[in-house]
Amino acid sequence: MAEWIDCKIADLGTVIGGATPSTKKLEYYENGSIAWITPKDLSTFRGRYIRRGERNITELGLKSCSTQLLPKNTVLFSSRAPIGYIAIAENELCTNQGFKSVIPNENTDPLFLYYLLKYNKNKIESMGSGTTFKEISGNTMKNIVVSVPRDKKVQEQISLMLGAIDNKIESNEKINNNLFVV
Repeated sequence: MAEWIDCKIADLGTVIGGATPSTKKLEYYENGSIAWITPKDLSTFRGRYIRRGERNITELGLKSCSTQLLPKNTVLFSSRAPIGYIAIAENELCTNQGFKSVIPNENTDPLFLYYLLKYNKNKIESMGSGTTFKEISGNTMKNIVVSVPRDKKVQEQISLMLGAIDNKIESNEKINNNLFVV
């Protein structure tokens, strides 16, 4: 049996927030090629890996605000409006301020981290604060305690099993969607 340890999310990777370039400046969006994800993009998203959102931003847009390019395999976690949409970056991308994403460190399997955050969604959501709507701060996200296998190979075995189930579900959804195409 694998050894499990309690640790903070910050021990599993780097927590990064996003930002929004000014929407009043067309040059930050028009003909943009940088994938930019918002919680709205995940509201109807059904998979685990996301490539792009509804809008892209330009290099100027990227440089105009505090958003930053997140590497492939970063786990995106919406931190407000609502808390708990989750996806894995299939490629380099950035997010708006509605996220506290986690760039997994070398000892953390990205798919395991995805399932871990999904499993702990209600716990994380309960730690949100705010009057208009609940939000998770970067500091809160970093300090959330979770249990993980110490050995990355065990994390990978767990994510392989859960991933196989999700692969089947996604495959069945594609089949079902094709049945209703006229």
